[in-house]
Amino acid sequence: MNRPVVRLFGFLLLLFALLVWKTSQWAVFDADELQAKTQNRRPLILSQTVKRGTIKTADGVTVAVSTPESGGSKPIYVRHYPQGSLYGHPVGYSFVEVGQSGIERSENDALTGERNEFTSIIDQLRDLPQEGDDVTLTIDSHAQQVATQALEQAQSVSGSNGAGAVVAIEPSTGAVKVMASLPGYDPNAVNETSTYQRLAHESDAPLVNRPTQSAYPPGSTMKVVTATAALDSGEFTPSSVLSGRSPQVISGVPLFNAGNEQFGDIDMTTALTDSVNTYFAQVGEQLGTDTMVEYMKRFGFYSDPQLDLPSDEMRASGPQTSSGKLVTQGFDAGRVAIGQGGAEGQALATPIQMAEVAATVANGGVLMRPTLVQQVTDPDGRTVEKLDPHEQSTVMSEQTATELTDMMTKVTEEGTAAGLTVGGTSFAGKTGTAEIDPEAGINQPWFIAFAPADNPQIAVAATVERCTGCFGAEVAGPVATQVMESLLSQ
Repeated sequence: MNRPVVRLFGFLLLLFALLVWKTSQWAVFDADELQAKTQNRRPLILSQTVKRGTIKTADGVTVAVSTPESGGSKPIYVRHYPQGSLYGHPVGYSFVEVGQSGIERSENDALTGERNEFTSIIDQLRDLPQEGDDVTLTIDSHAQQVATQALEQAQSVSGSNGAGAVVAIEPSTGAVKVMASLPGYDPNAVNETSTYQRLAHESDAPLVNRPTQSAYPPGSTMKVVTATAALDSGEFTPSSVLSGRSPQVISGVPLFNAGNEQFGDIDMTTALTDSVNTYFAQVGEQLGTDTMVEYMKRFGFYSDPQLDLPSDEMRASGPQTSSGKLVTQGFDAGRVAIGQGGAEGQALATPIQMAEVAATVANGGVLMRPTLVQQVTDPDGRTVEKLDPHEQSTVMSEQTATELTDMMTKVTEEGTAAGLTVGGTSFAGKTGTAEIDPEAGINQPWFIAFAPADNPQIAVAATVERCTGCFGAEVAGPVATQVMESLLSQ
């Protein structure tokens, strides 16, 4: 046989094999990734012929439903959101022109009845119409409404920029009972491309789900993380004494208590009760970056929340440089320990992350994986998926959690949150007031808490963006306590 012909034949075979491989890689092996791309409209166009499953709250309120918009044997279905903006952020939207977000996107396969190729082929052969499964959320409708109204009220009295967030989690299961974000948006209006484009470019970013996508300096709520690291590592006890004088030199620069308040030699319980910056900054310096990072990671910092939302709709918490890079070394451990920092690493945290911090203490030191989905039910009423609580990590010992609970309860009984109540129930909490622009008096108020203190049923984090002259106990505290009251009273 002619040798050049053989070589040419072999080369052509190689080219053919490469063509088959690349085509298969794109169309088969990477099919899921291709289908998930937001630019890919084909699955959405096809899904219009499917009666998409209904989305309801845990207490049965319908928040998303599909209705036929044309007649005939194969109608076109369009999504509607009966509750308007109240669930716009966690539920999201699903429209051909603008794509999907939130639960609509992360649970799309269930909502459109996509199971597996074999089942789809059998259904087609039997001429059975494809129909989506119904999704029940963990969210409580009454508490969601209370949270939204409380945020609106907080903003009206604080002179904020009209933005804020609340997250409430059931500590023992990870079920998210409230996820509220302001400003909100009506997902029904997003169906119009012009409205979507306008919302996407507005300066107050109404399409952003602040509980999972926005990170803020957590202020003194971060002291709960620092106290966890200090107690659980064995380096400190609740009675460990340090100076509370102000200022203290931290990383070569003076650091002051709020209002330059002066304390003598105090223990950790007193320092948390009165939120003494200089005490916890010294704790952070003595623990060092390695120990601080270890415990932050245990709480879930440095990673996206393990929540059933699209990954690009979540953000990791932790010390970040001015360019947004998460750092594990080189930052000011003393200032990060009190929820501050510098250019080499500013402490930033999402509201859901700080809710997880509170929930972990409430759950005896175990962080449960958060979830928004209670169950999925097929068109025949059979439950095909149900909330199955999973442990995400053991953050601290049960003893450490008990010590922290006692300390955080003192915060609400006689400390910085002494004026707050939860229907007469004893509860544990921690205030936070991060200084955003000290010269202008602009702060970021926070409050994290759980209740009841002796048998925790709910954990909450609330924050309000950029308000003038406000503090955590005065602005964010009432938001969190109203949410806890609404959930505990049911």
